[in-house]
Amino acid sequence: MSELWSVNPSTGAVVGSVQRTSLDEVAQAIGRARAAAPAWVRLGIEGRAALLATAEPALRAAAPKLARLLTLEMGKIARDAVGEVDHVVSVYASDVRAIADALAPQVIEDARLRSELVRDPLGVAVCITPWNYPVLMPHEQILPALIAGNPVIFKPSEETPLVGQAFAALLQAVLPPDVLQVVQGDGEQGRALVAGDVDLIAFTGSRATGLHIAAQAARSLKRVVLELGGKDPLIVLPGAELDAAVAFAARNTFGNAGQVCVSTERIFVHRELHDAFVAALVERAKSYTVGDGFAPGVRVGPMVHARQKQLVLDQVAAAVVDGARVAWAHDPLPGCFLGPMVLTDVVDTMRLAQEETFGPVASVSAFATVDEAIVRANATRYALGASVYGPEALAERVARRLSAGMVGVNQGCGGAAGTPWVGARQSGMGFHSGAEGHRNFAQVRVLTWAKA
Repeated sequence: MSELWSVNPSTGAVVGSVQRTSLDEVAQAIGRARAAAPAWVRLGIEGRAALLATAEPALRAAAPKLARLLTLEMGKIARDAVGEVDHVVSVYASDVRAIADALAPQVIEDARLRSELVRDPLGVAVCITPWNYPVLMPHEQILPALIAGNPVIFKPSEETPLVGQAFAALLQAVLPPDVLQVVQGDGEQGRALVAGDVDLIAFTGSRATGLHIAAQAARSLKRVVLELGGKDPLIVLPGAELDAAVAFAARNTFGNAGQVCVSTERIFVHRELHDAFVAALVERAKSYTVGDGFAPGVRVGPMVHARQKQLVLDQVAAAVVDGARVAWAHDPLPGCFLGPMVLTDVVDTMRLAQEETFGPVASVSAFATVDEAIVRANATRYALGASVYGPEALAERVARRLSAGMVGVNQGCGGAAGTPWVGARQSGMGFHSGAEGHRNFAQVRVLTWAKA
């Protein structure tokens, strides 16, 4: 067994370490989860929900420490780290209730028959979560899996093992032994879990890893819930409110250093607005201070590691070679820091337009007709989120023609409370959140009786 070190991307200092789970221990964890299942199932949906609800006070008390640890481990600016953790705290109790309600039996009747849809556990669930939202994503995966009756084996990202462990410990404190276990490691441990004797794999992360999980799961038809990458477009139509569109583009491109699955990665602006849009976006980009997440006034923290920074720089360099123009770029920065950039004349065949960037790069191009904008926005294998800014009636018609799983009209793509988080095409398989998403963590069974 070896240690897994957590390193602060802002400073390079070691934050702490955890023990890497050996492959033998992974198999043992699966066995313990399987043994814990019968008693956990017997509690029923309401019993499991009631037990998990008791973790809320401890979660609330631990919120400041969780947020600080989040900034230390992945570099997210302190304000956003606090916002992520406080959001989870604020919705925890209502989410537990909503999950239980979504999984409750449903009755369907016709003139002759009465059927009841019940939602039973699938078995042992594996939850593998990313580093960019290391509290929110475990919350959104682990809770529905547990309330559905599945013992869970949780593997946090190797970039944020301490946050993952701390969040899990708050739930473990109120749960029976082995109902929630943590496996620490990287791709090796992840592959062992996916190949193991488990029944459900919930994963949020890259398309490449999602493809591997789907292929491995298909061998035994394991259920999967995969939220994968995005290459989200923003379309700015004729008649759009320019200031609002620019503000959204800056916020959704540069926020969290662009390390968000629904970051705006492709911006299509009508040619009549293009130059004014770019000029205004450059001014916005110049106002974003880059630095350590704890420093006052900082709006962009570091990339999670140097490899991610280099990936972004490589995409930008290739785009410039192929004809893109750098309208503005922050001065070069040391270490893992990377400031906002604005590129124009981006062509759809460039890597920057096709591969997930996951960095603070605004990639802008002009379009002549609405049909052209729609075709270009859909010209990618990804289809997670999208946004359209323009006169409401026109923007709604355009939104309906986009292939993304979630589309915002004059706003971001996130839906109202209770809506699912869902991707289309190669941005996902299955989905989570909302009543329909919670039900992806359970097996539907139909019981039917003849009416008297």
